[in-house]
Amino acid sequence: MRRLFPVTDQTVADPPGEGGAARRAREVREARETREWGLDEIADAYAYPEPGPGGPVPWLRANMVSTLDGAAQHDGRSQPISHPADMRVFGTLRALADVVVVGAETVRREQYRPARARAEFAARREAAGQGAAPAIAIVSAGLDLDFSLPLFTSPLVPTLILTGAAAAPDRVAAAERAGARVVTAGDGAGVDPARAVRALAALGHTRLLTEGGPRLLGQLVAAGVLDELCLTLSPMLAAGGAQRIAGGPEVEVPRRFALMSLLEEDGFLFGRYARA
Repeated sequence: MRRLFPVTDQTVADPPGEGGAARRAREVREARETREWGLDEIADAYAYPEPGPGGPVPWLRANMVSTLDGAAQHDGRSQPISHPADMRVFGTLRALADVVVVGAETVRREQYRPARARAEFAARREAAGQGAAPAIAIVSAGLDLDFSLPLFTSPLVPTLILTGAAAAPDRVAAAERAGARVVTAGDGAGVDPARAVRALAALGHTRLLTEGGPRLLGQLVAAGVLDELCLTLSPMLAAGGAQRIAGGPEVEVPRRFALMSLLEEDGFLFGRYARA
């Protein structure tokens, strides 16, 4: 992996006419920069913003992957357009988060499992005042979920379900019997994204990560609550009718984000964009 942005002495091109010694030094430097990064290096590159004088405030980032032609999935799943480096970033972002927010449909499609404790991040999480692993928070209006799955039967941290006040009482009761914590984040059947962020923050979860899917990400974008997008651009073409990374109705005015950093490995680009 190598850093393309922000520009450093490692990313500035050598001047024309470099001599043999300078060329060899550059080649050694480039080989060093394109090595596989350690998890600590990736974690440093994706660190959450430091709390301000008033203490921590919620910061919601999304992590998504897209092909060159805009497909967020192939055959209904993101794995076919991913890469080992993408999975290292994926795992690191999870390890930095207090909670992972995901839509119910993505839970079903991707066969979600509980987040696991990872020894490589134990000291970092302890220093940040975090538990061994992030919680999973499922956004679901109907609570149409299989409560026999490991996500409910064997999580290190109880799974959260974000739903509306009008959710069916029998489904709420079934979720609670399965060990999930149901959090009301909307007055009707659905979830209000801004209220969901506030509800999670009230539980002490301010480092927020969403892994989609596209429908949920579209809702977060439309509500204006997304602070950061971590986007892996896969050098693949998928064609077909696959969803984009964000779905739903278009916003009145496109949201502007600024590039924070850009990494590359094996043709895959890893960008961090923050709300401008």
